[in-house]
Amino acid sequence: MTSCRLCEKRPVESWFGMWCVSCRKIKHYLNLYDERVIDILDSVLSRTDDKQENKIKMEIQTEIDVKECALKKKHIRKCDREK
Repeated sequence: MTSCRLCEKRPVESWFGMWCVSCRKIKHYLNLYDERVIDILDSVLSRTDDKQENKIKMEIQTEIDVKECALKKKHIRKCDREK
């Protein structure tokens, strides 16, 4: 059997078919809902530049918070040993 023409990973559904089961389902949704499928995929799976910046800032802030917490714990332990 040949591989799917869309995903190029899975085998086709039937000998004379062009798509695997999953891609056939996607094609069906595209036929039913047309542009709405593209809009939903873009809004859910794609990030605009400002959303990418916000995500990067959130990840950096999380990393900073974790390191600050670790430093505070280390400082508290050091103070306990000095007493």
